[in-house]
Amino acid sequence: MDHFPIFLATSGQRIVLSGGGDAALAKLRLLLKTTAKISVFTAAPAPEIENWAAAGKLKLTRRALSHGDVLCAALFYAADEDATEDKRTAAIARAEGALVNIVDNLADSAFITPAIVDRDPVTIAIGTEGAAPVLARAIKADLEERLPASLGTLARIGKGFRKVAESLPFGRARRDFWRDYYFNAGPKAVQGGETRVNETLDVLLNDHLDKTARAGHVAFVGGGPGDPELLTLKARRALDEADVVIYDRLISPEILELARREATLIDVGKEGFGPSTSQDTINNLLVEHALKGAQVVRLKSGDATIFGRLDEEIDAVDAHQIGWHIVPGITSASAAVATIGQSLTRRGRNASVRFLTGHDMQGFADHDWAHLARPNEVAAIYMGKKSARFVQGRLLMHGADRSTPVTLIENASRTNQRVLETTLNHMADDIAQADLSGPALTFYGLAPRAAAIAATDIQLEEMA
Repeated sequence: MDHFPIFLATSGQRIVLSGGGDAALAKLRLLLKTTAKISVFTAAPAPEIENWAAAGKLKLTRRALSHGDVLCAALFYAADEDATEDKRTAAIARAEGALVNIVDNLADSAFITPAIVDRDPVTIAIGTEGAAPVLARAIKADLEERLPASLGTLARIGKGFRKVAESLPFGRARRDFWRDYYFNAGPKAVQGGETRVNETLDVLLNDHLDKTARAGHVAFVGGGPGDPELLTLKARRALDEADVVIYDRLISPEILELARREATLIDVGKEGFGPSTSQDTINNLLVEHALKGAQVVRLKSGDATIFGRLDEEIDAVDAHQIGWHIVPGITSASAAVATIGQSLTRRGRNASVRFLTGHDMQGFADHDWAHLARPNEVAAIYMGKKSARFVQGRLLMHGADRSTPVTLIENASRTNQRVLETTLNHMADDIAQADLSGPALTFYGLAPRAAAIAATDIQLEEMA
């Protein structure tokens, strides 16, 4: 992020603009929405600028900008549409202490003006750091269509009511009140006018003052394999309401960004054969925060019900009579197998698939290797990088075909995803040489689609 988004207080502030053509008009149409004191310097003002000056909306000086004209200004716009003149006026403005924007010159500008969706006092700013203004306009158009015009009215009335609403306890009680107002009672009342909305606010406040505080609750949420677009809608809602998010090491930063800014984020990452947060500590954190009345999200990678020690955490909250529910997520196996264009089961090949873990609390995990070593078996092996040689040895010991395909997907669904294609015979050496650092899932018995087709063609040629 090269440009940090902020909202500048403009009431009583001075904003100066140099220019009188189309570029100046585009900026002034936005600036006139503010309560700033706007000064325009140009020898050739467009008729619209003259009309705004005549109406007292801005101060027009009919000459080129000179030294002293930008003193005490918060912002300056160089909009003369002439590179030499823009450079001259920008230098004056910088020397006189204003932040400078040069129209269509991102590199020399101290700030940029975003595309704006205006539902005063609700303002949505959309910026692409100059990379894609067409995209910014498209997003603006989409938001304009989605957000009702009445939103501004609700926000303006709600703003005036904020002091009264402070009679509610700080935190969740107030958030629940405002959520009820903006998404339920308010939109229903706004058709009746401002008086009806104010009456609704009074009734709503009394209702919420009489409400018993919501009990603490734990949502065990599957965060999916890492791509935020694979997060379920229910998981998104849970994150939006969470006071505390207790998350695993494999949860991607993009998903954590979806939590409320005010939420407490607690990293309880575990790493196989490495530093880890103890399960007792995690259990205690869940209980501690829920007993304080917090809405807690226990955010687990993939699906919470697969290799996530979910039962131990449920037992801990149950022991304190804390409410809980589970939000399923897309498990890594589903995302990874989609990556290689395969299905986990296939008629005529395998009617079942095994989800295995490469290691457990005691070390490398043992399984029914004799069954898995039979032809056409398929297994998704979680946490299998460091146990690759152990798994390879057990399968070969039980007679598995050395040419059985093995595919390993690192960082499934993420932008840095990698696919390693090998066979059982070379599995351990190839994984070691690949120097994988991210979470990886190993498919035993599956090759990427293209390789699978190629292997089938070779087999047919050999049979012929």
